[in-house]
Amino acid sequence: MNRTVRASATAGLAACLALGAIGTATAADGPTAADRAEARRVVTDPATLRTLSRFFARDGADGRAVAAPRVEGTTVDVHTLAPEFVAGKAGAPAARVDFLAGRAVAADGRKASLWTARVGAEWKIVNIATGDDEIRYAEQGARALPGGTVFREPQIDAWYVHKGAKVLPLDEDAIRAVGSGGSTLAAYQDRVEAAYADKLPGSAYARKGSAGGYAPVATTPGDNPAITVASAAAAGALAALVAFGGIAWRRRRA
Repeated sequence: MNRTVRASATAGLAACLALGAIGTATAADGPTAADRAEARRVVTDPATLRTLSRFFARDGADGRAVAAPRVEGTTVDVHTLAPEFVAGKAGAPAARVDFLAGRAVAADGRKASLWTARVGAEWKIVNIATGDDEIRYAEQGARALPGGTVFREPQIDAWYVHKGAKVLPLDEDAIRAVGSGGSTLAAYQDRVEAAYADKLPGSAYARKGSAGGYAPVATTPGDNPAITVASAAAAGALAALVAFGGIAWRRRRA
């Protein structure tokens, strides 16, 4: 099933994103308990719930189906493959936190993922995406490798969990990349370095405007759009993010 990712940012917010004003953590630290509490406050805010009602109503569902959406569980850290790891930097973690996500559920059972991040000094909802991939894979990874770090390799839309020297696949894309039995962390690093090292920010590939190895996925008639944004300016700014460390926005299977 196609996954619609909707930017709830305005053009001004998108400009902040493109300039790197958004972020939850660096490689050296992570979201604090206060960060998570603030993210939770944002996703359960009445204004967010009203936006969710409109989001769930976009497919023409009746009022009963979209009334009173709820937010379930806690927010989770969403990790993305780190460029420093791809480049082979000594001691670099395999992934870093890009944003936090919470699961929203409509009255008819449909799910959405609320992406929250610190924009400047404040936590905001920066995207709403159909399905609950971020939370579902975090839960799956915790079962497969307790205490591990769940992360996404956005170029191929693959989800993994790793702990110590072990990397396990969590979806079909990851299985195709590392096999059903997984990989060592060293072997995984060799693979991503070979695949992406020449596409990192600052590379000739990126300077050509190829977005650091990512590109928006084209839509065809009848498809859901890859992303719906507040303005064309927001779309351009978000496109600049699809390089390493930004919010990925290719369409995904829910």
